[in-house]
Amino acid sequence: MLAVKTIGKSGQIALGKEFAGKQVLVDRVEPGVWVVKVGEFVPDSERWLFHDSVSGDLDEAIRWAETNAPQETNLEALEAEGAGR
Repeated sequence: MLAVKTIGKSGQIALGKEFAGKQVLVDRVEPGVWVVKVGEFVPDSERWLFHDSVSGDLDEAIRWAETNAPQETNLEALEAEGAGR
């Protein structure tokens, strides 16, 4: 779809209500040329979760959590165990 849009006084353009609330990546290819891509983008503080070296550990932790029910923790016993190290 090709559309001509006018940039408003505030420097904004409207892409349509179907894109409301979505994140977009705006790539300025050269002055006056932009490529806009809709997507979900990862904050820098969470990027480490997507490294290959972490992926296996996360998969293993998720598998463990899916097969092991939560249990109440005895904090006093845990503290005593940690003090013995």
